[in-house]
Amino acid sequence: MSPNAQLLTISPDCQALLLPIVADEPDLQAGLPLTQPELNELALIRHPAQRTEWLACRVAIRQLVEQLGGVYTGLYKDEYGKPHLRGLPWSISLSHTTGWAAAVLHQSRPVGIDIEPIREQFQRVVPRTLSASEIAHAAGLPERLAVYWCAKESLYKLYGKRQLTFREHLHIDPFTDGAIQLTGYVRLPDHTETLTICCYTIGPGLLAVAY
Repeated sequence: MSPNAQLLTISPDCQALLLPIVADEPDLQAGLPLTQPELNELALIRHPAQRTEWLACRVAIRQLVEQLGGVYTGLYKDEYGKPHLRGLPWSISLSHTTGWAAAVLHQSRPVGIDIEPIREQFQRVVPRTLSASEIAHAAGLPERLAVYWCAKESLYKLYGKRQLTFREHLHIDPFTDGAIQLTGYVRLPDHTETLTICCYTIGPGLLAVAY
């Protein structure tokens, strides 16, 4: 496990790892198995900080896999861009922001993760991401808006398909400030799922895992 990494046990079958990015690109890439499609994807990322975040996510998921006794041989993406482990049946999700990378692994069901700093900019996206009842509950408070955004991002990554909108298809029940466990829903015309979201105040601000 990398120094300063924070391991979170979400459930008996689910663990997340939050990794502060302190290593440079050569150190992150050293010994990290990357498939040719992954190398191609990395080559398209020009910004140095984004390259290190991309690599650090893979270091984090590799460490989770190895902790469970698995052999990490890289990732592949499905038609929707959702990452999957090569040769292993576990579900994963990745997230990064400036200076931080996160990964989650669930052994038996789909999972999604998001990390976010708490920013005033969330005010600007309220009309297109929150329902009327969610807007009323958030009451313009940056911390609540951040929880809604982070939780919905984790739901979006769990579902892993396009044609979802945050406002119409992803919903979060009202929560008490500081609550760790939330209830979320994916609501489509022909399909509804009720999901658990764990939300932690940690690292850059918030980390949410939906499963």
